[in-house]
Amino acid sequence: MSNEAPTALILGGTGRSGSLLAGKLAQGGIATRTASRRGADVRFDWDDPATHADALAGVDRLYLVTPVLRVRYADQVAAFLDLAEAAGVRHVTFLSTYNADQAPQGVDIAAVEADLAARQALTSTVLRPAWVMQNFADDHLPVIDGVITAPSGGGREAFVDAADIAAVAAKTLMDPVAHAGTTYTLTGPQALTFREAADTIASVSGRPVFYHDIDQEAWINGALAAGAPADYAVMLHWLTSAIISANGSKPTDDIETVTGRPPTAFREFAERSAHAWTVEAK
Repeated sequence: MSNEAPTALILGGTGRSGSLLAGKLAQGGIATRTASRRGADVRFDWDDPATHADALAGVDRLYLVTPVLRVRYADQVAAFLDLAEAAGVRHVTFLSTYNADQAPQGVDIAAVEADLAARQALTSTVLRPAWVMQNFADDHLPVIDGVITAPSGGGREAFVDAADIAAVAAKTLMDPVAHAGTTYTLTGPQALTFREAADTIASVSGRPVFYHDIDQEAWINGALAAGAPADYAVMLHWLTSAIISANGSKPTDDIETVTGRPPTAFREFAERSAHAWTVEAK
């Protein structure tokens, strides 16, 4: 890394993990610049290359979050990484996804991992998180009329706290050399069914919460009708099929290995987030 003050660019700087990362890096003496289409330190839009150079100015490390609600973006990300290299970025921590190496044809997540691994001018660390616990506290898996609706076939998932993702990302960006060339699979300490998650939410919120295991295609069609792009159906099918087929995420010790503390349990997250379920979702 250069002798200048280390500075990290955080893409998705207003997102779940990105919004938590700046504070953690600042505690470690790393200057930060959050980037997003709105509400961040600098404006960054994947579809507006004019925003890219300013975001990268003076940056030597990068938290890479790919375009959301898309499956085809490898060329776009590659062009940005070329620009990042030229601007002096020497390490990238990439927010990938669990089992990215098993992504279906048409989903570019593995292609971005491969691109990073092939680059000689920078080092990289890959984070592969499980489904994020925060899904249950926002519009992804809301409690509507006392019910959480999602397809799972009774399968299990080791849901992970976004704060733990940010904690691991911070460690990799504060000490890139120690984490170069490493892939971390980030999970919670327990693999839970959706019904068990619903039961925990009911317990901490003091209100009845039930789980409805909906037909997978009906759920995906509902997401598309609600505004998800048509080509994103392949991503939704892959993510839900993993759980249905018992290939959902399983607990690992990677969070504790990197941070020195165990990952957050789902109940701990639920107790911290109980206010999210005290008002009925609309």
